[in-house]
Amino acid sequence: MTEQSSNISVFKRRESEARSYCRGFDTVFTSATGSELTDHKGRTYIDFLAGCSSLNYGHNDPDMKEALVSHMMEDGLAHALDMHTDAKAAFLEAFETKILKPRGMDHKVMFTGPTGANAVEAAMKLARKATGRTNIIAFTNGFHGVTLGALAATGNGYHRGGAGTTVNGVTRMPYDGYMGPDFDTTEFLEKMLKDRSSGMDAPAAILLETVQGEGGLNAARADWVKRVAELAKEHGALLIVDDIQAGCGRTGKFFSFEVMGIKPDIVTMAKSVSGFGLPMALVLVRPEYDVFGPAEHNGTFRGNTHAFVTAKVSIDKFWSDDSFEKELSAKEMLIHDALADLAALVPGAKINGRGLMQGVDVGSGELAGEICARAFQKGLVIETSGNEDQVVKILAPLTTPEATLRKGLDILLDAAREVLDTTKMAAE
Repeated sequence: MTEQSSNISVFKRRESEARSYCRGFDTVFTSATGSELTDHKGRTYIDFLAGCSSLNYGHNDPDMKEALVSHMMEDGLAHALDMHTDAKAAFLEAFETKILKPRGMDHKVMFTGPTGANAVEAAMKLARKATGRTNIIAFTNGFHGVTLGALAATGNGYHRGGAGTTVNGVTRMPYDGYMGPDFDTTEFLEKMLKDRSSGMDAPAAILLETVQGEGGLNAARADWVKRVAELAKEHGALLIVDDIQAGCGRTGKFFSFEVMGIKPDIVTMAKSVSGFGLPMALVLVRPEYDVFGPAEHNGTFRGNTHAFVTAKVSIDKFWSDDSFEKELSAKEMLIHDALADLAALVPGAKINGRGLMQGVDVGSGELAGEICARAFQKGLVIETSGNEDQVVKILAPLTTPEATLRKGLDILLDAAREVLDTTKMAAE
């Protein structure tokens, strides 16, 4: 690596102030394998961020890499708009036979622009066209992207403020647990939908995450999600599940809603759907709601041919049987036990999330940030989430070896102890 490329000042001098993740990790990364990142100084870090769940199968999976390199060396198409290609056919056949059919899903696959936000935009537009209605119901602390349509459904005030204009067309309802553990927010939703004087326009769709990734790892109960699905059907609205961060095994199953006994009308996917960290997004839609005309929602990069190649390998490798799911179940318990130790250090702290999408709400964004910063100093890449960034959030690659996972969790616990000890000494 050249001295110039390792000079971090070029980023501060030339890159936009909109940069974000890099602000917490003051080094230049140069390579990555599995669950580890290496910087220009040769120091290795355990990765508990995984591209914000875009690298569920780790960095540079050897089988996906081999397939991709082979495709490129044989002059396989790199870009094809949405034309038919052998790579797309292979992906669709694998996705149909190993993901959709075993789960009783008849959904069509719509390829959108390669970001999660674009998939959400398409889903909202599709629901509005299919129903002839305009209102979308979304939930407190939901995060669905920052392009204008998706931003209207995003709850975070900081991101909404970046629009520079009003964002509308969405009615906000309280998510499960938002009003406290003893308040069933579906009863409030039902009342609003049934009361013709509530002021709520008939919805085209109800949009939700089963686990709110950026909102603080708030995990909805299965009964709550089922009731929301029932209310959507009763009132002629489509149910859209945003599985962009919670899907592709992150909560223990390929889809986050599998254990909830529902079949959404529309599902949005991105992040790890390519398997390799390549840009790719899609919308799954029940056939009766597949109502867009040709190119009515389009984009130059709808369907990434290289991503088709790696996505097929990821499906064949990890989702041909239930062995991978069993590994995830064991890792879920390992993470939960370690986070229980962390939570015990902080009065009032609690564990949020499920699957390999868990974290600890330490009650303060400042404290959570200090813990993550100290962990980085000790060799762990980890970030926060939540409405006040108060949740220390684990998004380790699903393929992280148990020994590496334990090592990373030990680093996190040590970092938390050091920060809390320093805080205690300062207070005294």
